[in-house]
This record gives sequence, structure tokens and C-alpha cells, in this order.
Amino acid sequence: MDLIRLFLCGDVMPGRGVDQILPHPGDPRLHEHFLRDARSYVAAAEARNGPIGSPVGFDWPWGDALRALEAAAPDVRVINLESSITRSDDFAPRKGVHYRMNPDNVGCVSAGRPDVCNLANNHVLDFGRRGLADTLHALSLAGLRWVGAGHDATEARRPAVLGTSHGRIVVFGFGAASSGIPAGWAATSRRSGVNFLPDLSDRRAAEITGEIRERTRPGDIVIVSLHWGTNWHYQVEADQIRFAHLLVDGGVHVVHGHSSHHPRPIEIYHDRLVLYGCGDFIDDYEGIPGYEQYRDDLRLLFFPSLTPSGELVDLRMLPMQARRLRLHPASDVDAAWLCATLARVSACFGTEVSMSNGALRARARA
Repeated sequence: MDLIRLFLCGDVMPGRGVDQILPHPGDPRLHEHFLRDARSYVAAAEARNGPIGSPVGFDWPWGDALRALEAAAPDVRVINLESSITRSDDFAPRKGVHYRMNPDNVGCVSAGRPDVCNLANNHVLDFGRRGLADTLHALSLAGLRWVGAGHDATEARRPAVLGTSHGRIVVFGFGAASSGIPAGWAATSRRSGVNFLPDLSDRRAAEITGEIRERTRPGDIVIVSLHWGTNWHYQVEADQIRFAHLLVDGGVHVVHGHSSHHPRPIEIYHDRLVLYGCGDFIDDYEGIPGYEQYRDDLRLLFFPSLTPSGELVDLRMLPMQARRLRLHPASDVDAAWLCATLARVSACFGTEVSMSNGALRARARA
């Protein structure tokens, strides 16, 4: 059987400290409570795991993940891009953390060859609507496609339609208030912004699935990339579970959830994949203390394989570890810890997680 192979990951955050080690570091100034210079995050990472020797190449933050991606040869790659790509100094008010990458460093995003970047998240407007406009311009110049944000609501709601040898894959991007997106960031007919979900109600789910039916055709594989939920716990809120189920019941084949700083439970609902939180992927959190029990230094590449009708056949997950602001293969001990953790937190969803040859696999309990 010909299978559709995807690559999904969590938050790709090439701003702040990561931006500072790339070939064209931007203005390092921060408006954070404790730190005022993005280079402090580089210093913290170096203190934890050794010198980085910047500037590094655009592919450095992806590290060994690039080799894994080439070996997997997915038909489509979808990421959550959670940084403003701008030189703007318009720091969004009432935010404690702002992510900004110099547009000249957009090659760092291109290095992973994403087919779609979801922008509906709580950092894409960290530098205002000018910062968002700069981000869209930088991605356009780099030939990168995005969903979930735009110059107006029409563009923010527009999906990415990707042709593959197995048919069309259609990706929609949404950002929920529960992830910390301010309501004022919502795109409207007269202003730019994100494709915003103020709540996860049944009515919102019905609106989304109705829109999906209008924008797709029979045989399309539909992915909803969704920034939602809070951080630093494994429990999935009841409204998220119900919302995910309503999306699947309404025709969605994959719910690509993200926002949490660590991987969260996996569910296979009616043979469709629901990722409640993919965790971080690329960021500068390496030297930040606190929440060590969640092992947010461990990252996952998600490789789902689907039938042409969208049922999940296999979910392979490759564990990585962030060291020196770069992704490396996780040790067997760390991979086993991640496997046991995901198995424990996913068990209530009827999902079994096992490990073989360094990779994790998830399947519905028989």
C-alpha cells in the first residue's frame, strides 16, 4: 500500500538566543524582567554544555535532525514557527518574553525545508503588526509557505494546499487563547493578525469543520495545526479532548497540537492521529533552570504514516536532545525515559508507546 508520510514537530523558535549565534545576529536587546540581552541565553547554554563557536551555519540548530529528515523522506513537513522575523523595536506591551530573528537569518528556517509554517501562535506578533508584516515578507522572499496568520482575516484563514504523488494535503492553522495569544492579535477584515480561536467550544469546532468542507474536496488529507493549552503539565484539559474529537468527527485526519514545552499525550481516535502537544523543537531554553522533571531538553521528530484515506498506520518518533543550541540524537537512557513517560501519560487515551532501535512508536491498544 502506498502511504502518505508526514513530518510534524513542535515549536521552532529561532529568535532571541538562537538568532545571536547565526551569521547575521540582530539587535540583542530584550525587555525581560531578569535579562536584557539575548546573548545571555547563549552564555547559559555554553555554561551548561560547552562553547558554541558562533557564528554557526544556518543548519546548526537543526543538527542531526536534518539527516533524520532526509532518511525519512516525508511527503510533507509541517512546523510551528514561533518567532517574529523582523528588525522592528516595537516590543509588544504586557508581554514578558519577546522572540525576534533578523530577517537575514531566515535561512535557518529554510534549512529544515518546511512545506508549511504555522504562524498562529503567541510570539508571531511580539513586535507588533509591523513585525508580522516583516515576517510574512521574509518568508515570501525565502519561498516558504505559511498558515494561521496574514495581512487580513481572509489570508489568515487560508489553508496551504500541497500536491503530492498520493494526492492533496491541506493544512489549516489556528491559535487558541489558551496558549496565551492576546485577543487583540486576531486578524480581521481590516487588520493583520492570527487565525484566532477565543475558545474551544462546540460552536467553534462546527465552524472550523464547516469551513474545511468548503475549502477541501473528497480525497484530501486534512491537517489542523493548532497552538493551544498551557505548559508544564501532562494533563489534557477536557475542552481540548472534546475539541479534537469534534474535529476528527468533522473530517480532520491529523490534529497537530503544539504550545507545551514538552511532549504531551498521544491519542489515536477513530484511527486518526491527535498530538495534544509536540513539545519544543528548536529554541534557546537549554540553560534555563526550573521544570527539570519534564526534561524539556528532549525533543521529538514525529513521522506519521497514513493511508490514502487518512487512517494512521504507523507513528514513529525519533528522540533528540538539545545541546549547544543544536539537536543531537538522544542517548538510549534518555530515549527510554521519554518512551516510559509518553507511555504513562498516553495510557488513559488507549495509546501504547514502545521503543525499538532508538525510535519510539505509538499505536492504539488492541
